[in-house]
Amino acid sequence: MGELIPIFGIIFGCSIPIVAIWTKHQRKMAEIMAQATAEKAALYATKNADLEERVRVLERIVTDKGYDVASQIEALRDARKVEALLDNSKKEAR
Repeated sequence: MGELIPIFGIIFGCSIPIVAIWTKHQRKMAEIMAQATAEKAALYATKNADLEERVRVLERIVTDKGYDVASQIEALRDARKVEALLDNSKKEAR
């Protein structure tokens, strides 16, 4: 047992710097992850603000013009259907 004491001393003496290096590496990785998370949060906040602004614009359009917007959309759809039918009939006539 007396011969193992120097061996344990060498093993523990070498493992302390290794643990210190590993701990420093883990701390650096945690800092990088925190920075990346903060950047993503800022990006999401910017996108969220943009979407909120777009919703405000749409709400303003709908409330300013009332419910007439739905009838205008349907009129455009009907006009597209008529144009498509006319195009098909022209193609068949050729």
